This record gives sequence, C-alpha cells and structure tokens, in this order.
Amino acid sequence: MYRFLLTPRWLALHVVVLLVIPAFVFLGRWQFGRFEERSANSERVTANIEAAPVPLERLAAPGRQVREDDRFRKVTVSGTYDPAHALLVRRRPQDGQNGFYVLTPLVTGNGTAVIVNRGWVKAGATADATPEVPAPPTGQVNVTGRLRLSETEDSSGIRERSGLPAGQVLLINADKIGKGLPYRLVGGYVELTEQAPAPATAPAPVPEPDVGAGGGLNLAYGVQWWLFIGIALAGWVLLIRREVAERKAGDSSKESVPAAN
Repeated sequence: MYRFLLTPRWLALHVVVLLVIPAFVFLGRWQFGRFEERSANSERVTANIEAAPVPLERLAAPGRQVREDDRFRKVTVSGTYDPAHALLVRRRPQDGQNGFYVLTPLVTGNGTAVIVNRGWVKAGATADATPEVPAPPTGQVNVTGRLRLSETEDSSGIRERSGLPAGQVLLINADKIGKGLPYRLVGGYVELTEQAPAPATAPAPVPEPDVGAGGGLNLAYGVQWWLFIGIALAGWVLLIRREVAERKAGDSSKESVPAAN
C-alpha cells in the first residue's frame, strides 16, 4: 500500500520537505536572535536616555572612540562655541522636510573641543543654497546632550562624495572633521538637548531616538517560521493519507465489479 512513497514524484516531495524544515528552523532561530539583540539594544538605549547626565570627560576623550554601550548617554560639557569652524550636515530630513544639522565645535580648553550638533534647520531654496542658521551663544556655555558615536558609511548608510559646497559634510565623523582644526576633537559628538545661557533663536532640536518595540516583530516572525514547520509536516502527512485513501477506494471499486460471464 505504501510503495508509492518510493516513486520519483513522492521522493521529490520528501526531499522538498526535508529541505524546507531545517530552513524554517534556521530562519526562526535567526529571528529569535534578532529579537534578543534588538531588545537588549532597546533596553540599553532607554536606560542611557533616562540616566542622569555625567561629565563628558568620563566617557569620551580625544583619540578615543565612544563605546557602543554609551550611545545616547546624557553628558554635560562647558566651553565656548567656535562658529568659524561650524559645518552643515546635508540630507537630514526632519518632520517630512529636507534640511541640515548644524555642527559647531565647543572648545573646552587645554587644546580640546567637542562637536555639538545644535539641531536642525530647514533647507534653502535650492540644494546648494545656504540655509538660515541661528548663531550660537557667545561666551561660556554649559551644554547638556546625548553622546553619539561618529558616523561612518557603514553605520549610517550614507555614502561620502566630493564636490560639496564649502562648509558642508555628509557624515558627522570627528576624525575627518578634526583634520586641520586648531584643536583636538573628542571622539564622537554631542547631540544638544539643553544649553545655558539659552539663545533667543536656535535650530530645531533633534528628536529623541526611537527605540522601537524592542524587536517585537522579530519575535512574531520567529514564531511564524516555526509554525510553518508544523504546517509543512501536517501538509506532508495529509497528502500521504489522501493518496492512501484514494488507492484504497480504487482497490475497493475494482473488487466490487462483477466478473464477466
């Protein structure tokens, strides 16, 4: 009765099932791994955002990259802005509008400084037109902000290119920006949230990072892939049972046919 399982058509079906099941197992495990990774990242970023600010020098210094675990940690730093070396970061949309981030070095003394992302401004009439940028406060300023890692092409998905207008960049990379400056830049940069004294006008604040659902979709996808394993097995068994039933019915009909005289 079950010899049909060894026919070429059924052998091909067995191979498909045997290949599909481990593939679904792998995809499910991969999604569960992504769930754990994203959940841990979400918890870490949330904790850093909610933590009390600490002095910048505790987490960053010239020639030292910001640690991954310190992303978005709130820091405080004091110094004077250097508008002569300010930069605009292209291709930074916000609230559905094209615009720029405004970078201004904050000189902290002892020949060191840190890049401060003071916020966002709307783009000008054309892509190469210089937008209106509020001036930074003069004199000593106390800055509070989120510590960020320097951007790279891999981390941002933005590709560098030459031929940009003077004073504009595509990536916020302290190592590249620091070349030619009269002071050493701290690794990473600070995303401004507060400053004192507060200026009369200022760029729009950069929104807090969206920590998302902590990988909830990855968990759902992982469960989904493993459910597909059960569906594949159930379908395979159902096809076999249906074939057996059809063969039994065929044999029964042959036996019920009266013999010819």
